[in-house]
Amino acid sequence: MRILEHRALRGPNYYSRYPAIYMRLDIDELEKRPSDKVSGIAEELENLIPSIHDHRCSVGEPGGFLQRVRAGTWAGHMVEHVAIELQNLVGFSVGYGKTVDSYERGIYNIVYRYRDEATGLAAGEVAVDIVQKLYDGEEIDLQAHIDHLKEVRDANALGPSTGSIVDAAKARKIPWYNLTEGTSYTQLGHGIKQRRFQATVTDASGIIGHSIADDKEWTKQILDDAGVPVPKGQLCYSWEDAQAAAEWIGWPVVTKPLSGNHGRGVTTGIASMEDLKSGYDAASARVREDSQAVIVERYLKGEDHRMLVIGGKLVAAARRRPAHVRGDGKSTIQQLIDRENTDPRRGVGHENLLTQIKVDEQTHRMLEQAGNTLDTVLPKGEIAFLKSTANISTGGTATDLTDEVHPEVKFAMERIGRLVGLDVIGIDLLAENLSIPLEQQSAGIVEVNAGPGFRMHMSPTHGTSRPVGKHVVDMLFPDPTDNGRIPITAITGTNGKTTTTRLTTHILRQAGNSVGMGCTGTVEIDNHIILRGDYSGPAAAQAVLREPTVEHAVLEVARGGIMRRGLGFDECDVGVLLNIASDHLGERDIHTLEELARCKTVVVDAVKPEGGHCVLNADDPLVMEHGTYWARGEIIYFTMEPDNPALAEHLARHRTVVTVRNGWIVMLRGKVTVQIVEVNDVPIAFEGHAPFNVQNAMAAAAVAIAHGVEIDDIRAGLLTFHPTPAQMPGRTNYFEADGVKCLIDYGHNVPALQALEPLVNGLGLQRKIGVATAPGNRREEDLVALGAQLAKMCDTLFVYETDARGRAEGETAKLIHDGAAGAGEACKAETIMGEQEAVARAIDEAGPGDFLLLLVDDIEGTTERLKGRSFPKRAELAQG
Repeated sequence: MRILEHRALRGPNYYSRYPAIYMRLDIDELEKRPSDKVSGIAEELENLIPSIHDHRCSVGEPGGFLQRVRAGTWAGHMVEHVAIELQNLVGFSVGYGKTVDSYERGIYNIVYRYRDEATGLAAGEVAVDIVQKLYDGEEIDLQAHIDHLKEVRDANALGPSTGSIVDAAKARKIPWYNLTEGTSYTQLGHGIKQRRFQATVTDASGIIGHSIADDKEWTKQILDDAGVPVPKGQLCYSWEDAQAAAEWIGWPVVTKPLSGNHGRGVTTGIASMEDLKSGYDAASARVREDSQAVIVERYLKGEDHRMLVIGGKLVAAARRRPAHVRGDGKSTIQQLIDRENTDPRRGVGHENLLTQIKVDEQTHRMLEQAGNTLDTVLPKGEIAFLKSTANISTGGTATDLTDEVHPEVKFAMERIGRLVGLDVIGIDLLAENLSIPLEQQSAGIVEVNAGPGFRMHMSPTHGTSRPVGKHVVDMLFPDPTDNGRIPITAITGTNGKTTTTRLTTHILRQAGNSVGMGCTGTVEIDNHIILRGDYSGPAAAQAVLREPTVEHAVLEVARGGIMRRGLGFDECDVGVLLNIASDHLGERDIHTLEELARCKTVVVDAVKPEGGHCVLNADDPLVMEHGTYWARGEIIYFTMEPDNPALAEHLARHRTVVTVRNGWIVMLRGKVTVQIVEVNDVPIAFEGHAPFNVQNAMAAAAVAIAHGVEIDDIRAGLLTFHPTPAQMPGRTNYFEADGVKCLIDYGHNVPALQALEPLVNGLGLQRKIGVATAPGNRREEDLVALGAQLAKMCDTLFVYETDARGRAEGETAKLIHDGAAGAGEACKAETIMGEQEAVARAIDEAGPGDFLLLLVDDIEGTTERLKGRSFPKRAELAQG
């Protein structure tokens, strides 16, 4: 078997409303061997992965999939189910999958859900290997595969703290994005409503507060000046300074680097010069170049507590104890450590709830002070401490004490958060008891932490788990009804997408919104181009929704983007389906109009059901059939036929229709009629000669109505949007020079040209000269039909070629030329391979009264060529 394509579909897609992995699999000779032809393969699979018995498949009951295997199914179907179950075995709960055959024998399209993209992709590769070996009767080491998938999972997983915040956001349906691969830099929400954080440092965390927390001496000074108890200490820049400081402070003491976190380089309970030297060296090894100092301070009695303050409120308190083992009277300390490290909650670094205990120099020193070694057999019940600090990251444990905190202690902790100036702060408090005020006991703040870890509060070793991630999300999004989303409009169809996208953006901007737009050609933020290229897919959604100033997103959605990567967002507020016509058939297993319709309806299927709207073209039978079926939310129809009988019931239910009546674009709702604008006053309508643009204008008006835009603002937007290269690059751009009329457009398929034909006939009253091409990935019959349509519209046609897309050079142009030549029309067709050469030839051919139809890819180059161009007079043409 060979994997031909394998990628993640990020958002609603052709196969699923949810993110999924897509695999195009060639099962090769296994096409001749359905599973019922392989003796015992179902039993082998169940013995290998017993939990696969739970898969119901189409049978609808546990064991259903295995019944399918026994009855006979294809290897691709088995790969789907194995890929799903492998993800379940490494901790990701998934269940959806689908396998469909393609138009090529032996090749299948396999789709299955994922939670983590990298793990989902890896599971597919492993599944292919497992199923192949099942067919070949080879031995399978399932545990090795599981271990590999766990490595992939752990390498790509969010840390516990970041994950807790993301999980809390998902519970409130707030979208999230990882912004930088390999880091925990994360965005919650869209556009102007977004909030960002890295680990547990938010975009509102003050840089001064962060600097204070990073400098222990600065922290102590601020807190001491405010009357908060802190241990007596001194900055030391040499070993001699440290000796003098210890003598001045009095034993026992603590040594720590001036800047640091996670307890690195900290040594506590030092009671001798020998131990002081070890502690000083450990701290010196951790100092940074910009903070070459070690702190020596008084060792406070009491236990180590971590107090977590979020948004000015104490939300969690935990007692931390250093890594330790408890004797059983039989095992050595090393054996007890090894046993403790088998706890499934313990992982490497921050990957799990607890951290593995690592034996190091500090461990040996702690054991030596207690008269022990790693070979000592501890008496039953006796505790041996292995670290001097209680950090979870060095193997410590935590006990939740949140409910035991005295109100005065709570006030003190919240006050410290305000004094330092951090919205999320971890406070390290040494105290004997949290249930009594600090002044009544031996207590002090030893340091504060920006970006504190949440593990000890989420899943303490003992006590109640605290939803600390939720507290962060509630702080960032204090309105419980706010899910951080901005309105999204997604626009699709065979033709008119870009024009409608640009016009909708213009109307929303006219209404005072900052709009992010992605379309064929550019990504624009509030009318500023930030990216150039074809952005009619999920890359545009990513760029727009991450932009911090965007209040509305308007996204053109093309067939290719849906099939390659999905929509790139989970749901939209308004979905627009303009039309469904033959184009790109034969690509990515979309061979029929019905299949194309299902692809296009992904957009309206992604509309949020509550408060969302679908804008549908009631004049297109396929839109009415398929779009209406898949549409979610409330439907707004647009139509050129105000008395369309199919809309009578819709209007009777007081739903909305946008149509043309008595020369006006109007809104109908029930029996109410609201005039929006006269058709002849809409620049892109060309006084009614461009009915396709009248439809685009109605669609854009319907989107604005769905968003609650005032009619006056809709009218102003329609009146001020012109068919110029500045506002509509490459879409019905009209010029006149020296008596020659010129129309630049991007139409490259028959339905687009048929829509354009009334405008061409209305503008071109004499000779019509055309320049045209099409991408080579269209079907032969489509390219021939395009040539025939061009022959109907032009007296002279120059065919060029720029994008062969797999065809031999010149083949695409020849098919279009042959279609024009064989159409039986009085059209003179000529092939000129270069685009600008063809444009230049057409310009040289034109004279007063002629009409140029330039269907080109290089809009800017063609526009520049036309600027300032003087066309020859008729007399000059005759003489020439």
